[in-house]
Amino acid sequence: MKRHIQISLIGLWILISCHACMKYGPANEVSFDFSNEKHGVFITNEGNFMYGNASLSYYRPEKKEIENEIFSKANGISLGDVAQSMNIYNGIGYIVVNNSGVIFIIDINTFKVKGYISGLTSPRYLHFLNDEKAYVTDLYASRITIFNPQTMEITGTINTPGHRSTEQMVQFDKYLFTNCWAYDNKILIIDTEKDILVDSIEVGIQPVSISIDKYNKLWVLTDGGSYAGNPAGYTAPSLYRIDAATRKIEQEFTFNLGDAPSEITMNGTKDTLYFINKSIWRMNVTERQLPQSPFIKYNGTIYYGLAVDPFSSEIYVADAIDYVQPGIVYRFSPDAHPLDTLRTGITPGAFCFK
Repeated sequence: MKRHIQISLIGLWILISCHACMKYGPANEVSFDFSNEKHGVFITNEGNFMYGNASLSYYRPEKKEIENEIFSKANGISLGDVAQSMNIYNGIGYIVVNNSGVIFIIDINTFKVKGYISGLTSPRYLHFLNDEKAYVTDLYASRITIFNPQTMEITGTINTPGHRSTEQMVQFDKYLFTNCWAYDNKILIIDTEKDILVDSIEVGIQPVSISIDKYNKLWVLTDGGSYAGNPAGYTAPSLYRIDAATRKIEQEFTFNLGDAPSEITMNGTKDTLYFINKSIWRMNVTERQLPQSPFIKYNGTIYYGLAVDPFSSEIYVADAIDYVQPGIVYRFSPDAHPLDTLRTGITPGAFCFK
């Protein structure tokens, strides 16, 4: 059944308040206009689960200036509970707010709300196929939701029976790959023309992050179950290289038991991958073994988010500190030289580059 989106901030406030506490954020609106600036970095700050204190920050690299709380300042309402991810498609921003079950659509220069998509269980990540079709993964719904970016309507679903969670998405040819993280060990393969599940690849316990390189190799990080006693099992984490065309595992790189690798990401040319395992690590996609020395050393805190600017290849590392106080983002040059340190909202987790 299609769900039509009504663009009403009053209705929006009522709708989201039903999902989570929404007392966070200013009551008065502030005007922004960054249409003259081509480059900027959005930072989604998760906040604390069930506190409704997620927020959105906007960083201007050339000026080394950050503006926090831009969503609530621009719209006079709170962002919601747990800001999970953000994408920009055709010059429009899409913010996934996980525990509020909503996707906000905003102007990326003024940060004003243009619309929203609701009725989602626990949305996680977006993937845009074309102007009229996009996918939304879900942590608890056992399905991928399809929506139309132009009309902002939900137009269908793709059932994923036996897999309660779907996470990140990458595409090769007409096939989309998504990792099933929670108590699972599968990479699901979706036919994007028929919108159906057609195959799966078995990997290690709990694939937590995926990416695809310039040679169409799918890279998958597993966390091994994270803790002893996990009903899915507990083993050493792994990094897999899989040929997207044949769907065959080409190589498995094994970490130590107790390691917690996450946040695999590629540089702009997709020939180098980065990931977190306490420190920040970097390796060429043609390497035959894991790197032996960290790219950015562990500093005793919590590296929680990681991204590489596709335009400049600069590295952004989100530091959750203690998940309570406002977090920090470190900006590094491509050769790991420190460039800037930013104070953000609580628990910065994901980046989106304008």
